[in-house]
Amino acid sequence: MFGLGIPEVLIILVVFGVFMFGSEKVSDFARTLGRFSGEFKKGKLEIEDEIRKVEEEVKGVRAAVESKKK
Repeated sequence: MFGLGIPEVLIILVVFGVFMFGSEKVSDFARTLGRFSGEFKKGKLEIEDEIRKVEEEVKGVRAAVESKKK
């Protein structure tokens, strides 16, 4: 985009945000965004753990079924 990378675009957005909303609002937004990011990561890890547990249960059931077939 006009030879600008991600860091340059972010700096422009932050400067624009400071001019439009003031530094206090921008810092509040950044803090909220950080909290959201942390909660998102925590939720993602919880979902991954649940998926692993279900996979282990399915493997156990398959092993039980295979042993009964023999």
